[in-house]
Amino acid sequence: MAANSDLSAARQFHDQTTHTPSSVRTSGHALDWDIKPFPFKVYTKLSPIPLPRTFELPTADTLGALAPATFPPAPRLTLEHLSAVLYLSAGVTRKKTYPGGGEVLFRAAPSTGALYQTEVYVAVGAVDGLEPGLYHFCPGDFALRRLRDGDVRAALAEAAADPSLARRAATVMLTAIYWRNTWKYQARGFRHLYWDSGTMLANLSAVANARGWAPRLLTGFVDADVNRLLGLDPAREAALELVAVGPEGAPAPPADALPAISDETLPLSSREVDYPSLRQMQQASMLPSADAVRAWRESAPPAPRNPRRSLTPLPPARAEAGRPLGETIQHRGSARRFSEASLTAAELATTLWWATRWVDADVPPGLVDPYLVVNAVDDVAPGAYRYWPEAHALEVVSTGNYRADSAHLCLEQALGGDAAAVIYFLAPLDALLASFGTRGYRLANLQAGLIGGRAYLAAYGQRFGASGLTFYDRKVVEFFSPHAAGLDAIFVTALGRAVRPPW
Repeated sequence: MAANSDLSAARQFHDQTTHTPSSVRTSGHALDWDIKPFPFKVYTKLSPIPLPRTFELPTADTLGALAPATFPPAPRLTLEHLSAVLYLSAGVTRKKTYPGGGEVLFRAAPSTGALYQTEVYVAVGAVDGLEPGLYHFCPGDFALRRLRDGDVRAALAEAAADPSLARRAATVMLTAIYWRNTWKYQARGFRHLYWDSGTMLANLSAVANARGWAPRLLTGFVDADVNRLLGLDPAREAALELVAVGPEGAPAPPADALPAISDETLPLSSREVDYPSLRQMQQASMLPSADAVRAWRESAPPAPRNPRRSLTPLPPARAEAGRPLGETIQHRGSARRFSEASLTAAELATTLWWATRWVDADVPPGLVDPYLVVNAVDDVAPGAYRYWPEAHALEVVSTGNYRADSAHLCLEQALGGDAAAVIYFLAPLDALLASFGTRGYRLANLQAGLIGGRAYLAAYGQRFGASGLTFYDRKVVEFFSPHAAGLDAIFVTALGRAVRPPW
């Protein structure tokens, strides 16, 4: 069967990796701490190129940075600028030491289980202070390592079927190392690859917006060609998304045939556990040629969903959070405990509005539907709702006190009940697969992760907290049904006032 055409693969994978109370209690999976993966990819024989540690953080208001085309275009991209975007997207922002000596280095963007499987590469063409080439970014020593000399943008443009990549100053590429996530989450980690790269993309696009770099997200490309360009072993690591940044200039010279590369890296652990169904899902959703990429981009999205009942408008979203983007990202951290204190209707409305403004991308917005459980929001009755981004309004699904229900839906975690509001992302998965092929499953998880990541930024910009949560898949759909009949649960983001806010 041709790549990206086996729609049953995504449906079966989703159903087989759903959480139920029974599956969680009987899985038998235990964390083997002796083989926990090392959190950084280190090329052992490539010399580090230290990045500047002194650079200007974006002073633009957090909410303004979530809007594309708000800032004047930047005339050039410098190494200091690139350092800032890498630090605020994937850099280490703080360290926590636990009793007994355990240490976690927290990153700028959230990641499920603080496992940080998302890796960052950069194809550089016109960056002041940095030679053209292909680089890997290591947050551990805040350095780049050159994987290929010379300008590779033309080859990347061919793989992405997008000639503009050959003219943009640089393209940031996100990949994922499977084992770093599957160590804890097993095959279900496939979903996490796209959730977590989505939250990182929220940071990356906001920083690029604030600099006037006009970021453009590409989700379609010839997977095998990009993986080969990066020198990846696709059985262990694969390219997920590309983001073009910086001004356009003269096009890169035509691409010569590039040799295969395979640079030695530090082992992540003494042994790894393979999850074939994850690899097979990644393989089944690949695009095999540039022509296939172009045809895929022309796919018609599913028919729009419409409200069934009257809508209740939310207050207008605030134009400013009052906190600079750089400060917001440095102080962001997933809330580990919420009080039951309420949010204002303006705080919730502002978060929902800005989180759902879409980025410039090769796929349309609106592929996932934001449902909510409202526990404590001033002037909004407790209950279950569907948010409609175009109307900036809520549709009532049912009213009632659902704190206990929400905690149960969130894998029986107190965060889901203590939060002031919880966003449940649902999607018409079968319709997405019919429109975009097996790759539609990637899109559903990615778009939910990206909106969730933007909700993080909007929340912390307003000085309250957020946290991503896992969930009982079918129970979430059942809870919001019959309104949510025919949808599938994709991701969850909780909002509220943290008991110990990081600021």
